[in-house]
Amino acid sequence: MARRAGFWQNRAMTSAHPTTVIVGVGPGLGAALAARFAREGHAIALLSRSSEHREPILASIRGAGGRAEGFDCDAASAESVARAFAEVRRALGDPEVLVYNAGAFVMAGALELTPDAFEAAWRVNCQGGFLASREVLPAMLERGRGTILFTGATASVRGGARFSALAVGKFGLRALAQSLAREFGARGVHVVHVVVDGMIDGERIRARLPERGADTFLDPAALAETYWQLHAQPRSAWTLELDVRPNVERF
Repeated sequence: MARRAGFWQNRAMTSAHPTTVIVGVGPGLGAALAARFAREGHAIALLSRSSEHREPILASIRGAGGRAEGFDCDAASAESVARAFAEVRRALGDPEVLVYNAGAFVMAGALELTPDAFEAAWRVNCQGGFLASREVLPAMLERGRGTILFTGATASVRGGARFSALAVGKFGLRALAQSLAREFGARGVHVVHVVVDGMIDGERIRARLPERGADTFLDPAALAETYWQLHAQPRSAWTLELDVRPNVERF
């Protein structure tokens, strides 16, 4: 542990450390992503509506000698997103990696959903990805490199009954990834859409489904490793879309 702390301290003292922004954090995938990118010497910016979930993650990274900062951000609000990213740039510099991990899960029939609820889900699941991308793209294009990773879902490719609020937003996020990749890939920005096809392991989901075995859930750390490998891909072999699921998941 002392050796790793020394590595962190050396990285923190340089101005060349890359910054990774994660929009949408919690004790599952968000925490695992922060830990994985931090291990590579990245300064971590955690953006979320409240500090409840991000504070333990910040404490963990800092305790290992890394650099991490938290920022309030409502992904559904253009003003909030712009303000949060301005604070990130002031504190940590221009991000090299953006992980858009925010999501709004709404399960309801089309006749039960109100227009406001439908629009609110779309704003978080889709528009927020567009807003966050606009904040990081200028500097990425100027540098000639950068990575944007979007967290998708089964609903990104299949609209199920009572899942229209989720599916429409996730379908849109997938389309956004495709469009951005075709517009900016040749200029050095790697855009990836990750289809997370299954439930991510965690205390909350285990409490809801105690009868299910561990191998039926996606391990957050393993999933975060996949995100890191996508970021680290050489330009000669970039991935636009990758689907990830437990080996026992039906598809």
